[in-house]
Amino acid sequence: MTELGKHVVYQVYPKSFQDSNGDGVGDLPGIIQRLPYLAKLGVTMIWLNPVFPSPQNDNGYDISNYTAIDPLFGTMTDFENLVKEAKTYHMGIMLDMVFNHTSTDHAWFQKALAGDQKYQDYYYLRPYRDDGHEPTNWVSKFGGSAWAKFGDTNLAYLHLYDPTQADLNWHNPAVRQELYDVLNFWLAKGVRGFRFDVINVIGKSEVLVDDETDNGGKFLYTDTPIVQDYIQEMNAATFGKYPDVITVGELSSTTVQNTAAYTNPDNKALSMGFNFHHLKVDYDHGNKWTKVPYDFESLRHIWHEWSQGLMENHGWPAWFWNNHDQPRSINRFIKTPKYYRVGAKMLAMLVHLNRGTPYVYMGEEIGMIDPTYHKIETYVDVESKNAYQMLLEQGLSKQQAFEIVQTKSRDNSRVPMQWRNEDYAGFSTHEPWLQNANYEQINVAQDEKSADSLYAFYQNLIRLRQENEVIADGDYTPKYEESEEIIAFERQLAGKHILVITHFGETPVSISISDEIVKNGQVLVTNYPAQPVSGTMLLKPYESFAIAY
Repeated sequence: MTELGKHVVYQVYPKSFQDSNGDGVGDLPGIIQRLPYLAKLGVTMIWLNPVFPSPQNDNGYDISNYTAIDPLFGTMTDFENLVKEAKTYHMGIMLDMVFNHTSTDHAWFQKALAGDQKYQDYYYLRPYRDDGHEPTNWVSKFGGSAWAKFGDTNLAYLHLYDPTQADLNWHNPAVRQELYDVLNFWLAKGVRGFRFDVINVIGKSEVLVDDETDNGGKFLYTDTPIVQDYIQEMNAATFGKYPDVITVGELSSTTVQNTAAYTNPDNKALSMGFNFHHLKVDYDHGNKWTKVPYDFESLRHIWHEWSQGLMENHGWPAWFWNNHDQPRSINRFIKTPKYYRVGAKMLAMLVHLNRGTPYVYMGEEIGMIDPTYHKIETYVDVESKNAYQMLLEQGLSKQQAFEIVQTKSRDNSRVPMQWRNEDYAGFSTHEPWLQNANYEQINVAQDEKSADSLYAFYQNLIRLRQENEVIADGDYTPKYEESEEIIAFERQLAGKHILVITHFGETPVSISISDEIVKNGQVLVTNYPAQPVSGTMLLKPYESFAIAY
């Protein structure tokens, strides 16, 4: 069984996991307190969103110092203790590395502003055009031009994201060496995983030109061939020297073929890659800030295309439903609240029994759902507040705009972890940075006492992966592609098979099971009381099962 196949990663949003000092913000000592909880779940790696010093203009993804800990979260000693304690539980720590850009507060950018030519070459600085227009017509992912004025000069600096996030010039070998030194610094401290933020957009050309299409430059800087060269060089200079380190790339607007190239072990680049196509099936014509039902057929097509395509091209996916930028999956994919719990199990089965490495986002394992906030002022996320104003300007009513924000806000997943039914959900003794939600109904203590524990269901799925070679390493074949509201696939390895069937509908549906499976099959896991394996099986709302044969 491969080590990569056995890994299960748990994502912690540090501000919201556990507050140890009563200031309303989660911290590193709080994570240490909860290590037994994570170890009991069975995960092998804990991914932390950025804990580095930052002005927090983009929730820590605007880093001002790559080799320090933000006092908001604790000290370097706290971090070293976290690595040490996690290791005693056989878990590693994965850090979130933001290498496409730095904060404009970073010492490199400040030295560049002060006129230091060495550091000016760390960024993309270009002169304004003779008519005063920006160097190119590229558009920032956060809206507006991707260029901002560089101090009192006639130069502009590139920022694909917020104006306080200046893009690094990877063409400069000194920049690459600085970043490799950062990785080696943390590897020496025992870090055994790295998640690379938007890593496939680092390959801008040295000569930047206008985008003649209507895409704001996106396809001029995304997945360019030089990205692979950079990642391979980074691998050789840093984490590639450590056989126990795993890496994952956040791959923006990528393809199956490019993801496979980044993650094929023969290419010595990344261990695995995230894509987001399956989480855009509830966008209306690609527009996030809309409220429409998700498109099941698109979801099924994407699921099979990526699962089978990466297998055939020797790539490795990172599968997930939830993260710090997404609303909760239960609200997105389960139509009726009475089915939330069984639906949560269905979603978990689809990820944990698939080919690839499963990721669990904090609170997912107890069925956390979106908060029910009643006014826009409760939201903290700047993207959500900006979207609300944008929607009003487009002519929507306040109620319509607010309902869309409720559906799509990033704060939906950033609500503090719900540990107990008591003031501030056991997260803190102080009012938290983001308002608590429905902890009276959904919390760890209550789930642990439940005969129908979702946490225990996740424990079992993780255990099955770590004990069963066909789940960890088996091939993937789509099944029942014509059946209504069914995503199904077969995993196979060395003559062993597992058929996984997940029902996304609330209307019962009947499926036929082959004689071979009826004769030899046993239900491995299900989200309902197990029904006998028979030639025709009627699936209840969201009923899902895996049959080993």
